[in-house]
Amino acid sequence: MATKKRTPIAVWIIMILIMGGLLGFGTGGFTSTISRLGTAGDKEITVASYQSALNEQLRSLEAQVGSRVTFQQAQSIGLDRSVLAQIITQRTLDNEAAELGVSVGDSRVRDEVLSNPSFQSLSGSFDRTLYGNALRNVGLSEADYETSIRDELARTLLQGAVVGGIPAALVYAETVTAFLGETRDIETAPITAAMLTTPVPGPTEPDLQTFYDENPDMFTAPEARQITYAMLTPAMLADKVEIDDAQVQDLYEQRIDTFRQPERRLVERLIFNTAEEAEAALARLSAEELDFDALVAERGLSLGDVDLGDVAIEDLGTAGEAVFAADTGEVVGPQDTNLGPALFRVNAVLAAEETSFDEAAPDLRAELATDQARRVIQSDGETINDLIAGGATLEDLAERTELELQTIAFTEGSTEGPAAYEAFRAAATAATEGAYPELIDLDDGGIFALRLDSVTPPAVQPLEDVRARLEDAWRAAAEKTALLEQAQQIASDVTSDTDLATLGLTPTASANLTRGSFVADTPEGFMRTVFEMAPGETRAVATEAGAIIVRLNTVTPADLASERLTAQADDISNQASAGIAQDVFDAFAEAVRARTDVTIDQTAVNAVNAQLQ
Repeated sequence: MATKKRTPIAVWIIMILIMGGLLGFGTGGFTSTISRLGTAGDKEITVASYQSALNEQLRSLEAQVGSRVTFQQAQSIGLDRSVLAQIITQRTLDNEAAELGVSVGDSRVRDEVLSNPSFQSLSGSFDRTLYGNALRNVGLSEADYETSIRDELARTLLQGAVVGGIPAALVYAETVTAFLGETRDIETAPITAAMLTTPVPGPTEPDLQTFYDENPDMFTAPEARQITYAMLTPAMLADKVEIDDAQVQDLYEQRIDTFRQPERRLVERLIFNTAEEAEAALARLSAEELDFDALVAERGLSLGDVDLGDVAIEDLGTAGEAVFAADTGEVVGPQDTNLGPALFRVNAVLAAEETSFDEAAPDLRAELATDQARRVIQSDGETINDLIAGGATLEDLAERTELELQTIAFTEGSTEGPAAYEAFRAAATAATEGAYPELIDLDDGGIFALRLDSVTPPAVQPLEDVRARLEDAWRAAAEKTALLEQAQQIASDVTSDTDLATLGLTPTASANLTRGSFVADTPEGFMRTVFEMAPGETRAVATEAGAIIVRLNTVTPADLASERLTAQADDISNQASAGIAQDVFDAFAEAVRARTDVTIDQTAVNAVNAQLQ
């Protein structure tokens, strides 16, 4: 039975108590004289129920996007309207249950209250004082809270009555499972250019003209945006920055651990519970009963679980000396570790490395110069912005500052020069003619401003300008056509008993393929083609590289009695039944709402929303 998504009263009470002030969206300062937003039949739609449901949906949305969502953002996607509609539907169902006489007894309500952990003391028993205080903290009386529980339980009973008689979708599930579970065994063989009996001739002028006319997209130049820009990057300025030798020496000393690497080992460590277990494992390795990889797998681990990476001798504690005395591939131990006795395998010896100051100095000097250039650029940014604000053109900026003036014919595929920067590509794409220049930061600390001078729309390039590319494209297309024709000819001669290898082909067999299987070097929709074929049938299929031959050897119906397909059928049946039940209940709820007199005080709704801003 499907269950209508609802907001239990206990949940929003816990949320309000823990988060405080309605999780930052509370109603501080909201007048206590407004307690309801409207009515659904004889049932009130309260402010508290709307606030609670809204906060729950906000928390859910924040969990999905991974960041805080403001109420304004929630409103922009209609979350407040969706929540209000949900609350209205719930209250119309509550009203319907009351009119039908569906209700629950006091004992059931009492059980719900007593089982709520929010009202239990540290000993786990119901605390009447805690119960009363908790309700008062959220502005509810005991009567109101218990009434809401009664309504919720009655609504659940009503839902059960509506969807309880929907049968399981067994026939549907078996049909779908039989469709998905059947398999095919096939053979495939590529048709290569070497197998063509007649070479593909070169194109004639009419051939090229026809191909050119039929494929204009292949020879259309993209939109080109002629852009003038003024740019300054740390790399452009670094050569003008002087760095003292003392600064370079100081940076070298700060990073001495990087430039002086001690001898290291690539090591794996396998921990055991006792030394006896470790000794026994080592004996099996020595006797060549198994290797270290098999020993790791026997323990239910992967090599990634035991890999320590590259380590120095001090990283291994008391085991360091023995491990560093071992040769590559050797297993040593047992050695005591803080996790227990262990065997160690040495996978590689990494010799000690030392980079002298003279060797490191050029790179360190360049790094310091770049950092200094970055600081200079950022400090000059305010001055450049002032010049732009004063009406300076890009040409003026190039004359009066370190910015360098250049031009570029920018297209969506441009990646060279300034187009290597994402910020530049975004600005160039968004630029409009006549727009005021803006100074924009680059991710490496540089800056630039640009101007759109003109836009050249996409246009088909003249045939003579693309002749070489046109000839290559024609030949590739002609060869693919010839390969497909050759494949079709071969396929027409293949029977179910033909050994494809005798035809000079290199067949590959693939068994137990389902509709969702993937076969390498086949085109999109290949499995759909396979499942359209009859047993013994052979077809030629076009691919990106040319063509392949495919023969269907065996069709195997789904084994609906197998454990896997039985479980799959159960899942499909449950999903289908749940979907049907939900659709039925949604239709029922919509019908109930349509015939229920609903009144909403939009002024009250706006007032509540204003307090949540």
